This record gives sequence, C-alpha cells and structure tokens, in this order.
Amino acid sequence: MTTRVRTFSIDCADPYTLAQFWSKLLDAPLGEDDFPGDPEVLVQLPEGPPLLFLQVPEPKTVKNRLHMCLEPGTTRDVEVERVLELGATIFDDRRNTDGTGWVVFADPEGNEFCVLRSEAERATTS
Repeated sequence: MTTRVRTFSIDCADPYTLAQFWSKLLDAPLGEDDFPGDPEVLVQLPEGPPLLFLQVPEPKTVKNRLHMCLEPGTTRDVEVERVLELGATIFDDRRNTDGTGWVVFADPEGNEFCVLRSEAERATTS
C-alpha cells in the first residue's frame, strides 16, 4: 500500500485572497465552489496535488519549515518582475553576478517561496 500526498496545505488569514494570488502566480484555477469568506479554498494545479488554503486565527510568525521552489517557463528575472507585480515582496535576493542563484519571496501573507532559474538558463551554465 502506497501513501500519497493529497494536498499541500497553507495556513492563512484570508484563504480566498491568498488563493487568488497563487492562482495567478501558477496560472491554475480556484476550486469551482470556492468564494470570498470561505475558510478553505483550493487551487487545482495542472499536475500533482492541489494547494489548499486554510483559515487560521494566528498570523505567521517564523520562517517556513517547508516552501515551494518555482521554475519559470521564462527567464528567472522576467518571472521576478511578474511575481512582484502580483503583490509578492522580495525576502532575500540570492542572484549572483554570473547569472546563477534565486530569489526568495514572501507572498501577501508572508509565506516564503523561491523563484529559480529556468531549465534553459540552467543549461547555459555548469
């Protein structure tokens, strides 16, 4: 018998608003029956388990123990600009002058995630 991941759950104050951010970021739809004010909102990813945003009373206070690393279909730096336009903030910029590295972001509720270099960008460096 195999155990599988059913969802990736993210605690937050406003599930619908945060799910909208992630929906736009990942170009993935919200659940059909999810609406503003819902205590649980689903973002259905094209592959793998969905993201489930769960309302909790307490705010985020410490660094995430688990976070997502995102590989863009475009260049890392183009994706960085798009992510900023969606409302994330840069938490730690780890880009190097040789083009390697990544950027750590905080989503609108402070959850960290990274934007890495694209597959094409990684192929050009050793």
